Amino acid sequence: MGKTKSSKEKVLDFIKKNKILFVDFKFMDFPGQWQHFTVPVNQLTLSSFGEGFGFDGSSIRGWKAINESDMLIIPDPDTMFVDSFIEAPTVSMICDVHEPATKERYSRCPRNIAQKAEAYLKSTGIADTAYFGPEAEFFIFDDVRFDSQPNASFYFVDSVEGRWNTGRDEGPNLGYKPRYKEGYFPVPPTDSLNDLRNEMVINLMKVGIEIEAQHHEVASGGQSEIDLKYAPLLKASDELLMFKYIVKNTARLYDKSVTYMPKPIQSDNGSGMHVHMSLWKKGKPLFAGNGYAGLSEMGLYFMGGILKHAPSLLAFTNPTTNSYKRLVPGFEAPVKLAYSQSNRSAACRIPLYSANPKAKRIEFRCPDPTANPYLAFSALMLAGLDGIMNRIDPGEPLDKDIYDMEPEELQNVPSTPASLDAALQALADDHEYLLKGDVFTEDVINTWIKYKFEKEIQPMALQPHPFEFALYYDI
Repeated sequence: MGKTKSSKEKVLDFIKKNKILFVDFKFMDFPGQWQHFTVPVNQLTLSSFGEGFGFDGSSIRGWKAINESDMLIIPDPDTMFVDSFIEAPTVSMICDVHEPATKERYSRCPRNIAQKAEAYLKSTGIADTAYFGPEAEFFIFDDVRFDSQPNASFYFVDSVEGRWNTGRDEGPNLGYKPRYKEGYFPVPPTDSLNDLRNEMVINLMKVGIEIEAQHHEVASGGQSEIDLKYAPLLKASDELLMFKYIVKNTARLYDKSVTYMPKPIQSDNGSGMHVHMSLWKKGKPLFAGNGYAGLSEMGLYFMGGILKHAPSLLAFTNPTTNSYKRLVPGFEAPVKLAYSQSNRSAACRIPLYSANPKAKRIEFRCPDPTANPYLAFSALMLAGLDGIMNRIDPGEPLDKDIYDMEPEELQNVPSTPASLDAALQALADDHEYLLKGDVFTEDVINTWIKYKFEKEIQPMALQPHPFEFALYYDI
């Protein structure tokens, strides 16, 4: 019998067999976007998977200073996919970031944090796998314009589906435009994006991402959702970044633009990213039991940890100022830190789609797709483990419709932070659970808080808002 080839050797064989010309290296910056650079295929050898490739880390957001800029990326051969959005035959690989002098993984590399999270989970003996299933919603627009100058600021987004365009001369206007808050689930022709979403699904499946469903979402103006099958923490994070890349680039081929901003349209539903979570050990699910909604004691404690630490978790799961324009009552956004088996306005839900123990999971409904998944999923797992280790009781379920309850009934139910500032303050006050196993470090948490304040919160606070002119110009 011949020797089994390694993943590295399989990559090189694939490149040779398929006449690949370029290799594109993708890696994650600190806030949560892919960066990349490309090399001719002859630059990739077997030793590249150990030696890596150098680059300037000082130009990457939230990373090195200019006087300590050299860094390495080392490609992960198990993440290779054919990148059909690059004209020349190209394969892409996701990379880990390392220090060049020591070859140690860079502490601020988000993928490193996710890898440490998986290792910590195994070290606890509680479970060996944490599964994550994100549902990332997004808008598909036909026109996007924005600007911010010292004397002017505006944004403009448009969609042929936008209900605001029912009176527009479109030569001709055919009138099929989803009503506000009624975009879930009209058939074509009102849903004009079904073929495009199918094309997105085809492109996702070509790179090995398993898709469960695609559909129109609630908002008018092209809101959509494609559901990924659950996967272990690191793989789920990798796949979510691949998902965003493929969805955006597929839309661009059709002269459309995708955004994962949580609230790009006023007074209609925003885009969330409900995250389904479960722990397994030796191939067996650990959240199925005889408790509320069929949860095990472990599942309830895991949920208790999520609810306890939710204010600080939102600094990672809802990491933009725009995130908190979605987390307001009245738009199906989960603003109450409670749990329920059916109440979609609660922060945690226990889906009841199947009686199969393998399907038993907890859904955290607060996150949105601006989250850096490596950081967000790792933080969620650590919060849940803290709940298990400290037997944190999630309290009583909230099965009533929150929006129909009287204020006195809700006064003892905590709410999500009202702003990114508040979430970051909660993170500053409550992050001991994130330091377990050295998954997060004080440097990572402090850098995250500092970056968000300096680059996002403070500039936003200094910028006059167009609506302020409507409110105050004639005073």
